[in-house]
Amino acid sequence: MDGVRIDPDALAADLAELVQIPSVTGQERAALAWAESVTRLPDNDVSDELYAATQRHFSDKELTDLTFAVITINAWNRLAVPFRNPAGTYQPGKHQTV
Repeated sequence: MDGVRIDPDALAADLAELVQIPSVTGQERAALAWAESVTRLPDNDVSDELYAATQRHFSDKELTDLTFAVITINAWNRLAVPFRNPAGTYQPGKHQTV
């Protein structure tokens, strides 16, 4: 597969470092933790503690919007990976219309 390859272990380390940066807000940290937990549902559950912590930073509507954004991104990734269509490679007009 051509394109950018992301090492999940390196990404996890980068995220762990990112949340330690002082300029990252509590809301941003909560959003990252929420996104990670929702993304990794097959491996674990969204804990009650994470849900409560995230609710302190987001209204019900904001949390719903964030969750749908995470689900949408995950869906596109799950389509792109098996069909060997790496992110960032689409060029308008390059593909023939059927």
